Parts: sequence; C-alpha cells; structure tokens
Amino acid sequence: MRRILLGVVAGLLGTALGAQQPEFDVVIRGGMVIDGTGGPRYRADVALKGDRVALISRGPIAPARGVRVVDATGRIVAPGFIDMHAHLEPLPELPSAESAVRQGVTFALGGPDGGSPVPLGPYMDAREKQTIGINVGYLIGHNTIKQRVMGVVSRAPTADEIARMKALVAEGMTQGAFGISTGLRYLPGNFSKTDEVIALSRVAADSGGIYTSHLREEGLGLIEGVAEAITIGREAHIPIVLTHHKALGTKMWGQSRRTLAMVDSARRAGIDVMLDVYPYTATSTGLAVLIPTWAFDGGDSSFTRRLADPVLRDSIKRGIIFNILNDRGGGDIARVQFSSVRWQPDLNGKTLADWAKQRGLEPTPENGAELVIEGQQKGGGSMIYHVLDEADVQRILQHPQAMIGSDGRLSQPGETSPHPRAYGTFPRVLGRYARDLKLFSLETAIYKMTGQSAARLKLHDRGILRAGNFADVVVFDPVTVADKSTFDQPHQYPVGIEYVFVNGVAAVDNGRFTDARSGRILKRGK
Repeated sequence: MRRILLGVVAGLLGTALGAQQPEFDVVIRGGMVIDGTGGPRYRADVALKGDRVALISRGPIAPARGVRVVDATGRIVAPGFIDMHAHLEPLPELPSAESAVRQGVTFALGGPDGGSPVPLGPYMDAREKQTIGINVGYLIGHNTIKQRVMGVVSRAPTADEIARMKALVAEGMTQGAFGISTGLRYLPGNFSKTDEVIALSRVAADSGGIYTSHLREEGLGLIEGVAEAITIGREAHIPIVLTHHKALGTKMWGQSRRTLAMVDSARRAGIDVMLDVYPYTATSTGLAVLIPTWAFDGGDSSFTRRLADPVLRDSIKRGIIFNILNDRGGGDIARVQFSSVRWQPDLNGKTLADWAKQRGLEPTPENGAELVIEGQQKGGGSMIYHVLDEADVQRILQHPQAMIGSDGRLSQPGETSPHPRAYGTFPRVLGRYARDLKLFSLETAIYKMTGQSAARLKLHDRGILRAGNFADVVVFDPVTVADKSTFDQPHQYPVGIEYVFVNGVAAVDNGRFTDARSGRILKRGK
C-alpha cells in the first residue's frame, strides 16, 4: 500500500511539473508583425515550435510558455526573405551561405540565367547531405542543357537534339526544378531561335513550372527582348519572370517606362508576366559580354583562331568598341570595373580605365577594346558595369509585379571585389528605398520579398507569417536596417538584421551568425 501511495504521489507530482514545461521553443514578444501579405502591420507575439510557426497572438504570450524568449520591442517581425535570383554556384564551398543569411534571406532560387547543375537531382541530394545555411531551390538552365547536347555552335538544333534537350528539361522538372531559366544574352543560348525556347518551355509548363528570362538584350535591343519573352510565355503557356529587369546603357535610360507598359499590356491580355529587380545602378557579369557573340561560335578556341585573322580581329575590336559606346560599357571605360580576375588580382576593384593608365594608355574605347581582348585571352573574369539609371531602378522597384532578386553570388570576405548586392540587397530595399526615400511602404517592400515571391513559386507554406507555416522568420530594426557594402568596400555585412530563423533554428541570433545550417532543399510542388 505504501508503494502504491508513493507511486500515485509521484505521478501527480510529475503531471504538475509537466504542466509547467514550456510548450514553445521560441516566443518572440512585443514586435510589430508585417506578415508578407501586403496588409498593415500589427502588434503580436509569435511562437515557434520545431520547424513551424505555432501561434501568432495579438495578446501577449506568457514568457513561461517558451523555452526561449526574444524581446522584439520596437522591431519588425516578418517572414524570411525570398531571393528570386541567386547565384548559388559556390554553395558546395560556402554551405553556410552567410552573405545571404545575414540579409534575412531564408530561401534562394538558384539556376538563373540559363545555368544550372545537370543532372539536378544528384546535385541537390549532395547539398542536402552536406547541410546548408538556407533553403534553396533550383531552375533548370537552358544554356547548360543546350551546351551539353550541342556544344557552343551557331546553328539550329536537329529534331534529335530538340528531343534530347526536352528530355533533360523534363528530367530536371521531375527532380524538383521550379521551372526553366534562359540566358539568351549568353552562349550558347544566344544562338537559339525563339521557337527552340518555346518548345523547351512547354515541357517545363507541363509540370507547372515558370520561365525566367535573362533577356536576349537589355540595352539597345531591350524592347525586342521583352517582346520575345512575352511571346515565349504566351506560346508556351507558362508564367514569366523578366529577371533582374533593367534598362542598360545611357542610350536606353528611361526605357523602363516602355517595358513596364508592355508588362501591363501583356497582363491585361491574360499573359502571366512578372519581374524581379535588384536595387543598384550597376550590373555584374563576365568580361566576354563586351565581345560580339559570333566571335565565340565554336567555343573559346574559335575566338582565339579568329583573332589570328586580321580582318576578323578588326571586326571583333569594332564590335567591342560599339558595346563600350552604346551598351554595357556605358560610353566610358571608367564605368567598367573589375570584380574578380585571377590573372591579375590587383585589378579587382579597379576599372578598365585604371588598367589603361597602368599601361600608359589613354582611357579611350579603342584602347579599352584592346585590353578587353587581352583580358579575355588570359581567361576573362567577372566585371561590374556602372550603366544603369537610378530613375529606372526606382520605377521598376515600384511596379506592382516587381519582386526582389539579388543576382548576387554567395560571397565571403576575400581578395575579390564582388558587387555589393551579394551582401546588401534586401536591407537596402528596406532601409534606403522604403524608409529613407519612401518609395513604398515597409509592408509593400516586405511583400515584394516574401509573399509575392512565394506565390510565384507556389510555396504555399512559406513567405507569409502564419500559424502552421514553416518558421522562416526575420526580426529587424526598422530604424537602423541598412546595407553597408559598397563598390569600393564590398565585403561588409548589413546592420539591423537581428534575428533570422531558418526552419525554426536561429541562424542569426541577436546579430551573431550561428552557422546553424538548418536549411533544406525545396522542390517544386513539395
């Protein structure tokens, strides 16, 4: 009897103690919630349990109900940010993805501009086993597929080659790609006709994918490039994203009025077209973009052989001069900045004009063209082109169909000089454009980088702060949030991003990066 009584007492005591155990892992108290729907902010406490948002309460949640309590007084509590255009190629070497996490990014879409891992499935499996700092998903890249099947040649594909490319797109979609990306300004995509892209995009559309397009031209051929993308979307019956939308080169400044009007007109006609944009007045891509694409027909060795022919070399040089004057060069080689070149690292951060002066040359387009040829022969490199107009950037940012994509490459402090978008895109939208310039409300800014993007990707349980959704959450100070990275000193993390939870785990904890690596591979429809 004594043993029975002791057991009953112990059971009652255990029940009482159990009742006092916290029911939530984290309680975020006292903050203003901006939930990602575009609706007005409201004061609420947010509770996380496991990898989900367990409760959002407009009344206070008792601190005792959480294992941990975060004081968010004076802070904004928002869904984790979604990067619609991210260069995740360094992810195997930089699995922590710190440059993204510190911006508040909890999901990034990779495989843009026509380039992606192929086959996609095994690559994603390897990243999942590696453990990664953010959630990532991928598009299947048209350029990668085309090069695998055809190489770098300027000709129409045969029926067999089209069939093989279709099969690779279908394989990528089956393995979880969110859609197909093209880089029609780059090779070998630039050699493709519109009909080829439509045929491959139809395959992605059949699986519910989207079409993202680095346009064939973003400078003098911008209007035609937008028209082509809209045609592809209409004919393939696939939702479109005009990715990193811009009006490039001084002669095209202001043309975003026309391109955005084209988007509006297409949408009124029932064509599902959207866009993404980054908040900077400079682009970044390879040195080879200044060289006419025909010079590479057959690959890099063909480029070298053509240079040996004086007539062809002169044509190549004249093409480069044209691009410097009218397109990516912005009319001045001082606008062309080295970002990452291995063959002369001391150039990183300097301009093509600086290099000319090092050589004792006048910084003219003609001398710049000679240096471009030399640099490409040495292996090329990554460049920054200061060729966008702030008025266009703001106009595109304000468009109701514009989402946010960094176009940034995962980075860490080092010897290269990356575009500052790699470190500062999302805080820059929040700080400079929403708070300081009042281009739009903070609610609209967050919608553009969360709920709107999630809807485009059919991420039904992310992008909106809602009970039951995954616990991708950002807590930031609306007064201090700002990008710090600059073109002169790019390796600087932003300020004001105080907490970042990825699937319920703190990746940034009171401003400190934890390297928690709680990210996951996300697949379309899963």
